[in-house]
Amino acid sequence: MEYALAIVVFAIAVALVVMGPLRRGDRGEPVIDARREDLEAAKEAKYREIRDAELDHRIGKLSDEDFRTTDRELRLQAIDILRELEELDAGERQARR
Repeated sequence: MEYALAIVVFAIAVALVVMGPLRRGDRGEPVIDARREDLEAAKEAKYREIRDAELDHRIGKLSDEDFRTTDRELRLQAIDILRELEELDAGERQARR
């Protein structure tokens, strides 16, 4: 009898540990936080690339035509990153409601 009771108590304890994160509702937060960190790092890297291209153009490493092409491409990539960050923020605001 004591053995069966110990098994039941152990099973309940395991169930509580496993179900804990599900009850708190924080399942997606670490994934969202990691994604946000990745996007923020990508944004800073892209801004750095834009500044580097501007410097290369100023000192003559990039022709006007190459600079326009490079600058346009880098800025479009930066816009995509900013959109993703914005969508992530909008999703978080919706989840809080």
